[in-house]
Amino acid sequence: MTFTPEGSAAPTAPPTGPGPTVPPQAAPGSRSPVPPPAPDGGPPRRTAFAEGVDRLRAAATTEPGRLRIIGAVLALLVVAFGSVTAWQMNDRAAAADDVLHGSQPLSSAAADIYSSLADANTAASSGFLAGGQETKQSRDEYEREIKEAADNLAIAASASEPGSNSEKRVAELNALLPEYKGLVERARANNRLGYPLGGAYLRYANDKMQNQMLPKAEEIYDNENERLRDDYADATSYPWAAIALGAVAIGGLVWAQRRNYRRTNRVLNHGMVAATAASTVVLLWLAVGHTVARSGLNDSYDSGVRSLTALNDARIASLRARGNENLTLISRGAQTTEITVDGEPRAVDEFDHNFGLEMAALEKQLAAAEGLADDDSGKNPVRAAGAGMEEWLDRHDNARAADDKGDYQCALDQVIGGRSTPDCPDGDKPTGECFDEVDKNLGIASAYEKREFLTAAQGGRDAMLGLPVGAAVLAVLGAAGAVLGIGRRLSEYR
Repeated sequence: MTFTPEGSAAPTAPPTGPGPTVPPQAAPGSRSPVPPPAPDGGPPRRTAFAEGVDRLRAAATTEPGRLRIIGAVLALLVVAFGSVTAWQMNDRAAAADDVLHGSQPLSSAAADIYSSLADANTAASSGFLAGGQETKQSRDEYEREIKEAADNLAIAASASEPGSNSEKRVAELNALLPEYKGLVERARANNRLGYPLGGAYLRYANDKMQNQMLPKAEEIYDNENERLRDDYADATSYPWAAIALGAVAIGGLVWAQRRNYRRTNRVLNHGMVAATAASTVVLLWLAVGHTVARSGLNDSYDSGVRSLTALNDARIASLRARGNENLTLISRGAQTTEITVDGEPRAVDEFDHNFGLEMAALEKQLAAAEGLADDDSGKNPVRAAGAGMEEWLDRHDNARAADDKGDYQCALDQVIGGRSTPDCPDGDKPTGECFDEVDKNLGIASAYEKREFLTAAQGGRDAMLGLPVGAAVLAVLGAAGAVLGIGRRLSEYR
């Protein structure tokens, strides 16, 4: 060591070369030294996550640390409960709204497409039976039904999902409709001239309607009904995830308050009581609101959709029966089919045979519709339609008896109307009027059931309104209450 002139020791130069590493000293004012770097070949430095876990474990050994963890978990549970409730109920409310304004109206529109096409076919055959003196009323009815079918196809085309099966069927029907109209016009032109070829054209038009157009319309109807059932399933399914999270959140809050009571002998913690109350309100609102909504939607399906489906099927059966009744007279036995009677094959008039099948289907659907109706306002028009059907069958039998005896004019008068004669006493009330009574009463019943559906479906949807937003707001308030309650306890340790 050397000395300076002032007598102080001069600094010694640091040693060079290999030697022990001197750990760095703590910086002035710091509480701990800087950690040394890992030696060569030693274990790698621990990750930030591992160090965080260590700090969390260390914090959990103290009461303030445990309280912070409990508060964070409770707040997370309450927020998760509110978020899942808002999400699930928003989805169900949207599905209920789709039922009310989307799939059910589209299902009705699909049924209207079928009915309009079948009605146009019936009107065309009724006008044809009048011969060259086709009435203006019959012609106007045919044009009206064709226009309504075209309008309903346009509505269905705009509402169908791109690339769906319904969209393809609508496009096919749009192409077939002009072809059908062309065949009907050829049949009319030949009929006015008295040419037998008119009947062949009309039968060809009927084949196109029955074998190509109506099956496609029925497929659209089935697709829309399936879509309606899917929307109902989405709207009425139980929100199990939200219910389970609600139960866990409330259970956690009750446990935390019990723990607080056992440690401090304080009965209430205002923050956690508020959080528990908010979570309980959300859970009760969820349970009651969804139950009421589910009940209303199920009622709208049972009392509305099912009844409307039965009535639509009944109207379709009546339209097809009327068309086959007309074609029986138009074909005059030219088109037969083979059936089995008592084990033996028998050739019968195809259209008259189909008439019997459709009337049996009409009777079945009327019985179903009457059973589904809730009150006399729904049952009475169905019963009136049934009475009209019975009279229709009686008068049809009279017409067939006259035709079988060779009195074609009497049979025609009993089907489309004409002057009553001693040999044909029932010509003053034709089967066409019976069909009109059936169709009118089915329309009255359908209008009533549609109102019933709207009332029940709106009630079900309205029961869910406000629940998604309310659950989110109450969840935020509940989480804040849990944090404030834990913060109150933490303040006692300062």
